[in-house]
Amino acid sequence: MSQAIHEIKRRRTFAIISHPDAGKTTLTEKLLLYGGAVRLAGAVKSRKSKQYAVSDWMELERQRGISVTSSVLQFDYQGHKINILDTPGHQDFSEDTYRTLMAADSAVMLIDAAKGVEEQTKKLFHVCRKRGIPIFTFINKMDRHGKEPLDLLDEIEKVLSIKSYPMNWPIGRGREFKGIYDRATSKIELFTGTGHGATIVPTRVGDLSDPAITGAMNESVYNLLKEDLELLDLAGDNFDLDLIAKGELTPVYFGSALTNFGVGAFLDSFIELAPAPHEKPSTAGIIRPEQEEFSGFIFKIQANMDPAHRDRIAFLRICSGVFHRGMTVKHVPTGKNIRLSQSKQFMAQDATIIEEAYPGDIIGIFDPGIFRIGDTLTEKSNFAYEAIPKFQPEIFARVHLKDAMKRKQFVKGIEELTDEGAIQRFRHPDIGLEAPIIGAVGILQFEVLEYRLKHEYGVDISLEHLPFSLARWATGNNLTPQMLKTGDNLVVKDDDGNLVVLFRNQWSLNWEMDRNKQVTYLEHPPTQGINYVA
Repeated sequence: MSQAIHEIKRRRTFAIISHPDAGKTTLTEKLLLYGGAVRLAGAVKSRKSKQYAVSDWMELERQRGISVTSSVLQFDYQGHKINILDTPGHQDFSEDTYRTLMAADSAVMLIDAAKGVEEQTKKLFHVCRKRGIPIFTFINKMDRHGKEPLDLLDEIEKVLSIKSYPMNWPIGRGREFKGIYDRATSKIELFTGTGHGATIVPTRVGDLSDPAITGAMNESVYNLLKEDLELLDLAGDNFDLDLIAKGELTPVYFGSALTNFGVGAFLDSFIELAPAPHEKPSTAGIIRPEQEEFSGFIFKIQANMDPAHRDRIAFLRICSGVFHRGMTVKHVPTGKNIRLSQSKQFMAQDATIIEEAYPGDIIGIFDPGIFRIGDTLTEKSNFAYEAIPKFQPEIFARVHLKDAMKRKQFVKGIEELTDEGAIQRFRHPDIGLEAPIIGAVGILQFEVLEYRLKHEYGVDISLEHLPFSLARWATGNNLTPQMLKTGDNLVVKDDDGNLVVLFRNQWSLNWEMDRNKQVTYLEHPPTQGINYVA
């Protein structure tokens, strides 16, 4: 077991969270560059460009220049095994990000220096805070005009109610951004290259007593640096590793992902401070990573990552024990034994067969169509890990198939995309699955649905948008759809056969609750196992 413990300690599994356009995918690529996983970084460019982000594997992502699905990126760096969970920044795909955060041991919060703490960042931060995982902050775009670093620290503390400790400090701002000062070592790192971002930027290291270093700064930059450092030493929070581990203090790093300034220093510091895989709560109590029995949970399902094979991959976070390719595990929800003969490790879409994996690792396993998000796999036990959050749908549309001859492909596509969690499916009690009603968190999810059905399943659809914004599960004695139907709502069923009422707005829901006291309306299904987020 000593080998397993060694492997566990060297794992770092983290997610990157941010508001759209803060530079998350660019930072992800630069971490791969500095980690030696890629030799040349290509920033996300226009749709006419032939270079795309490594983590954006879906063709739609490359066309739009945004991330719409989570990616898994794994590489070795300085004796550590790094698992990066790159998440969608767009708010329409928050649900995918929430699920991914369940598989992370820590999070890197990316903040745009010009915009500060934005709305999507707040939401994702509070998810991390609720889970109690350490949060590391990278303030990006210091090479552009932005807010003052001290103001950004103050904003983080006031808006997010978390203490902060700057691990480094920027030397200069905007076009004058020339380097960083490491507070732990009192060393200065000046960037001597042009910082175009495709390769690792050359630097020169020294301290404030080195005339070659101070002489490379203009007088105003030098004086500002000294003033800021004196103020931080007098008024700033103290460094406390215990508070960082509890998610109550965030280490802050300044840099520019686009030019690579500060990325290497951040990565080196992060892998030393970030936690190794830790214990997870379950229905059988706390499960520790060093326990011998293998266990893990599925947090993501993705169909058609390989267009040539049209496969379906379930992403498994290993929580305890050691995974061996070909091992037989128990699928806890069904009690079935399954042989995991096809196991992969990922660099976005590219995958390699993996023979062995340890707690903290994310592996892809072939899904014959039985896995669901949140399923627990064990060697022999029947416990289950905590439920995966699910969002309330806020927009709805009825899906119509344009070509009836494609019905089989249509049903398969809707089924698989529902299993992925890309959409939520409902059906009219009398129509069944012929014209399903789709619920989503954001309108962009409908665009992805249309695109993927067409390009992955060969199916053309039309969407009939519906005027509803709330879904509530109805419970009561001997309920029928007719008892719930009014002229202002729509009664449907979910995949488990539960009655669901779609309302236009909160006023319509309140009116119905006052009118019919025999019905109880729930924000989540009455069936157990799914944790809905309102």
